[in-house]
Amino acid sequence: MSANMDVFLVRRRFLLCAVLFLAALGFAGRTLAQEPGMHDRVYVVTHVDVLPTEAATGTKLLQQYAADSRKDKGAVRVEVYIQISRVNHFSVVEVWQNRQALDAHEAAPHTKKFREQIDPLLGSPYDERLHTIAE
Repeated sequence: MSANMDVFLVRRRFLLCAVLFLAALGFAGRTLAQEPGMHDRVYVVTHVDVLPTEAATGTKLLQQYAADSRKDKGAVRVEVYIQISRVNHFSVVEVWQNRQALDAHEAAPHTKKFREQIDPLLGSPYDERLHTIAE
């Protein structure tokens, strides 16, 4: 075989492997998205803006809320983000296994306590939005 033929075969094998790899990734992504219960999940995005003078207190309350919420049955993920340019603006991102888990979390004593404690610190209304997967 010539050197040109060897290069051609190597390129052809590489291309075939690349196509098979990308196809496998596509199937894996679809399989994950079709995992049982994925469509039952509830995604909650909440924007919390506290008064600038209450940023440190708001941060501590939100961190405690997240830590307590992660222990709730049905919690998949709970994270608190601080806006880079405004340290008194937060986003809370939560993922719950289903609506029943979210409802139980909302009724939990620690959630009610958090809402009572954060309310007087708010600089704008508590903005909670519920989402589901768009597929």
